[in-house]
Amino acid sequence: MSTGLIWFQNNLRIEDNLALAEACKENDQVIAIYFFDPRQFEFTECGFKKTGKFRAKFLIETVTELKENLTSLNIPLFIYQEKPEHYLPQFLQEYDISNVYLQKEWTREEQKIISKVKKEVSETIQFKAFYDQFLFHPEDIPYSNFNEIPKVFTEFRKKCEAKVSVRKYSPTPQPLNTENFDLKNKTEIPNLKALGFEEFAQDSRTAFPFKGGENQAKKRIQQYFWETRNLAKYKQTRNGLIGEAYSSKLSAWLANGSISAKQVYWEVKKFEKEITKNQDTYWLIFELIWRDYFKFISLKHGNKIFKISGILEKDLDWNKDEKARENWINGETKEPFVNANMKELAATGFMSNRGRQNVASYWAKELKQDWRVGAAYFESLLIDYDVHSNWGNWMYNSGVGNDPRDRKFNIKRQAEHYDPDQKFQNLWLKE
Repeated sequence: MSTGLIWFQNNLRIEDNLALAEACKENDQVIAIYFFDPRQFEFTECGFKKTGKFRAKFLIETVTELKENLTSLNIPLFIYQEKPEHYLPQFLQEYDISNVYLQKEWTREEQKIISKVKKEVSETIQFKAFYDQFLFHPEDIPYSNFNEIPKVFTEFRKKCEAKVSVRKYSPTPQPLNTENFDLKNKTEIPNLKALGFEEFAQDSRTAFPFKGGENQAKKRIQQYFWETRNLAKYKQTRNGLIGEAYSSKLSAWLANGSISAKQVYWEVKKFEKEITKNQDTYWLIFELIWRDYFKFISLKHGNKIFKISGILEKDLDWNKDEKARENWINGETKEPFVNANMKELAATGFMSNRGRQNVASYWAKELKQDWRVGAAYFESLLIDYDVHSNWGNWMYNSGVGNDPRDRKFNIKRQAEHYDPDQKFQNLWLKE
């Protein structure tokens, strides 16, 4: 009997998962594995934990649901708090695995780990990787190679909208006939303490009161699209600041792959057909295309997205002021709107899109501090951290990325426009 292994990373779902679908199609039995890599919970050179407590909790919830959903397919999920390159080679040997299925990754840390694993295993073991985190599949975009990706988003969007059809998503595989085929899987999902965090209660003011997991993502779509029909006014409300209703809040589930961009797209299309089609419904697709664009930008530019000069290779003067950093992180700057947003992030692991644009602009354009410190802080704190969107947006807001106009936000004017009654500022600054 052939045994395939699906190595889960940021594709933590059973529906529309190409790696899982192929593993089930090509093998009699399938085993799954997930690593809580200790490096993801260590301090970075900027002094922040790479993954902070909010995303760690969301991840634990997500893997818990993934394990349950895989059990329904008779696929056991082995979970290890180890570096993959230390543990995977012996695992492959022990279970006589000849094919490993995974999501294709291209950023430096992920690539390095996969290369290390490959070096340690027999050349007969095949690694089958799939591009599975896009709306527009890389093979379908109207460019012959990634170097042709335009510098400006609008050009990319218009060309793709005109020439690319979004692929249908693959349904959940049928349960395999073998019922765990005598595997003694005694591995357990670590709790927060095991990952180096104290348990914590959710702040009642949060705009993101949700849990991790594929079922939770579907529940949110059901609520936001079909029960409240808030999708029909998405564009009008997406710049809100308080509560869970002002935007779709799907970013965290998209970031760890609990749901795919294609699933969201086809649900929007269904909504447009059955309820209403307007500028608001289109705007959610527009945001998915932005998400894609940053992924293609990192495919094009590689490690440049992590360098201080960015993809524009601009030699700007950046400061490194400890006091400025402390004040920004603690929400003690001279701008109340920035402070409110930073306090929200520290207390909840979430911040609105409007808030992110303003605090990033303030950090990089007003204070002229090293933008990568801001990006690393967001990486640590944000529940919905996505490497491509985070670093792409930070470059964009810092003048070293894809903003052709190199905009700088007028924070006071932004606060007056988006928080005219100061409800948001009062919510976070009243103490």
